[in-house]
Amino acid sequence: MQYKGKGFYGQFGGQFIPELLVPNFQKIEKAFDQFLNSPNLIDEFNQELHYYAGRPTPLYLAKNLTNYGKGAKIYLKREDLLHGGAHKTNNVIGQAIIAKIYGAKRLICETGAGQHGLAVAMIGAKYNFPVTIFMGEKDCIRQKSNVDKMKLFGAEVISVNNGSSSLKDAISEAMRYWIGHIDDVYYVFGTAAGPHPFPTMVAYFHKIIGLEAREQIIKAENNLPEAVIACVGGGSNAIGIFQAFLEDKVKLIGVEPAGDGKNHGATLNLGSIGCLHGSISKVLVDNDGQIKESHSISAGLDYPGISPIQAYLQSIDRAKFAMVTDAQAVKAYDLTCKLEGIIPALESSHAISYGLEFASKLAKDKTIIINLSGRGDKDIETINQFKNEQL
Repeated sequence: MQYKGKGFYGQFGGQFIPELLVPNFQKIEKAFDQFLNSPNLIDEFNQELHYYAGRPTPLYLAKNLTNYGKGAKIYLKREDLLHGGAHKTNNVIGQAIIAKIYGAKRLICETGAGQHGLAVAMIGAKYNFPVTIFMGEKDCIRQKSNVDKMKLFGAEVISVNNGSSSLKDAISEAMRYWIGHIDDVYYVFGTAAGPHPFPTMVAYFHKIIGLEAREQIIKAENNLPEAVIACVGGGSNAIGIFQAFLEDKVKLIGVEPAGDGKNHGATLNLGSIGCLHGSISKVLVDNDGQIKESHSISAGLDYPGISPIQAYLQSIDRAKFAMVTDAQAVKAYDLTCKLEGIIPALESSHAISYGLEFASKLAKDKTIIINLSGRGDKDIETINQFKNEQL
């Protein structure tokens, strides 16, 4: 993928930041360039992906889900088996190396579902960085198990009760903190959004997902899949797997949260072009043009913005974006548990729901890949609460 200027993908992207943060971002850009031009640092990254994170992750033929759908073969890219339980570990390993080049003495981050916060807490322990994590108060409650794990790794977790008390507000609070501690703090941004160079960096650190999946499906089927499907909140797991298939005749489908049917987080489907958290992309806005609160049963998809890279892929018609409701995601969660003995994250369950429907319309000699971006034991209480409310 190409960008021009300050990290623009077509009309999307850019770097719209407070003047106080300009020196920090110049240091990050310089550190990332140093990384890209250093075979030793790239090798360090790849070694950590293998020996610490546990790559490669398998591409699993979900035979029972396939039989249930009565159509194309369904393969799951098992990012849930990565150390930490989600794809987030890829990015934080890369950004920890950037933080060392940067000269950071402390790491901060935002988190929604808790998987990014957990990954940063893990890598902080490994690389001896103190870690402060900002998490919406609502998400702290619905993702308590991940909060407990972060604290086990020695991280400080700050509950944010501004706005909707979810991911958007955690990002805003982390940015404010960074402005007040610019000399020795590095912000480990968790998704392929935000100001340049974060979208480019995060996409780069996650591209291993797609590279592995493409090689694995060709080995398994001697052919490329009909489609690659991934959930979309901020957009990092989706761009991670999409990248390897951009030049192929493969459908790329992101799945956004339709929420309860009235309240949603379907930014690409129902949003408008705007600026949020330092870059131009699509955002959810109200009638007055103000940022509109998003909603999803899944904390990791509960975000009113989107990666500028995903917005660009939509604008050039290279990727399509569907919507799945809370209820549909919960059904897919249950099906995957009962049919495959795998607990998918609620985020990933959105992709599984759409993937089942998509596969059912294809011939049995076709294949699809669904990116199972994380494990879902963190979501059991949320699932139970949702089911109780439906009674």
